[in-house]
Amino acid sequence: MKRIFLLLVSASVASVSCSGGGSSSVGKPGTKGELIPREKTSSFVAERPYGMVAIPGGSFIAGMSDKDLTDNPEKAPLKTVTVSSFFMDEAETTNAEYRVFINYVRDSIARTMLAEAAGEGGDGGGRGQSIGDYAYLAKKEENLTPYQEYLDGAGGRDDGFDGTKRLDWKIPLHWSTSKYPDVEYAEVLESMYLPASSRVGSERLLDVSKLKYTYRWGDMDAAVAEDQRGANFLRSESIAIYPDTTVWKKDFHFTYNEPLFEQYFWHKAYKDYPVVGVTWDQARAYCNFRSKLKFDYNESLKRRKQAPIRFRLPNEFEWEYAARGGMQNATYPWGGPYLMDDRGCYLANFKPKRGNYMEDDVKGTYTYTAPVKKFKKNGFGLFDMAGNVSEWTDSPYNNSSYTFSSTLNPSTKDRTEVKKSVRGGSWKDVGYMLMNGARDWERKDSARSYIGFRTVQDIPEAAVKAKRVNR
Repeated sequence: MKRIFLLLVSASVASVSCSGGGSSSVGKPGTKGELIPREKTSSFVAERPYGMVAIPGGSFIAGMSDKDLTDNPEKAPLKTVTVSSFFMDEAETTNAEYRVFINYVRDSIARTMLAEAAGEGGDGGGRGQSIGDYAYLAKKEENLTPYQEYLDGAGGRDDGFDGTKRLDWKIPLHWSTSKYPDVEYAEVLESMYLPASSRVGSERLLDVSKLKYTYRWGDMDAAVAEDQRGANFLRSESIAIYPDTTVWKKDFHFTYNEPLFEQYFWHKAYKDYPVVGVTWDQARAYCNFRSKLKFDYNESLKRRKQAPIRFRLPNEFEWEYAARGGMQNATYPWGGPYLMDDRGCYLANFKPKRGNYMEDDVKGTYTYTAPVKKFKKNGFGLFDMAGNVSEWTDSPYNNSSYTFSSTLNPSTKDRTEVKKSVRGGSWKDVGYMLMNGARDWERKDSARSYIGFRTVQDIPEAAVKAKRVNR
């Protein structure tokens, strides 16, 4: 039997060696027919995104580590959980950072309308001296690459990207009426503003209802459930992204909050304050935009780097693990059990004692929100993980999702659940809500004057360590 097997093997080897007409086609030169990867063997180092800190993976006891005074049925029961490493914003997303998102969407919409109006373009000098300068790049480029010609003939890519409608971002936009280059340009730009009949006084204000961000994402949970992949599981969303500034009035009906309603988001005095009035869906849209910035930059490089990892909202367990700062059973991000340090200064921005929004005799107290990074960071280098504003997480708020989730990188996503978990407590909350294990919730389509967010980015398990980015 063994002899027959050896003969069969010899015959198969002979047939392979004779099939190439005398020259071997197996393997590249120098491999001797062996399977040898040609990729570089250097270790991958995760590059730390600007404004983020690396949270090392580990295990911790999740849940209320101190007495639960409310006996809330939705309280977090104790359980041991392991999470992998990830990057996290060192502070809550600020008004200035969110305005970058707003301005990008505003400029994209304006450039698209100008490009449509420009048609085939014209001779404007290429510096925004006529509406013709804002034509689509495909209308102005003479030497298209074969791929661009293919896209032009095919009408765009399958993912919805139309190569014939690429915007020319090098041409400056003129927002001052005194610098409008021509009448056609003025007609397009003025359509983005509120009509005179809707204005208070003579101030020109953008019609923020037009600021919508459209993006696509893959519904992996649905694809896994159906055991399929394809366009059927792509989801497209168009989100109105301007924060709801009326929350300062709606949340407090009998309070004089007009100055915050009128100034909080856009005035430069509040640029380093956490953005509020943002829904859960708007926070997710911001994560997609931040990911797009990294992808677009990578595409612009002559020698592209490894594809960037997307930004997202943290889930509830990741948020609690990061808040604890490496301390087990800690009541607060700084440990505890007190809300003041040894000098009598509060360690977070919250509503102290019996409901005082501010104490004149205590240094560092605020009536409303505080600028980010005004209080000490925790053991992981994170600011304001307790107080200031509560923060959206990606997790639904219910008992089953928290209790029966996995203990290894638990994921409790549920797009259909309207209640989303928010963590950390805020400037309007008493000290109890600042506890690491305290849970709260809000409807994902609701915006509040006391809820903001921060983003995270995964770190590959095989990465050596986080690489610092020079500021």
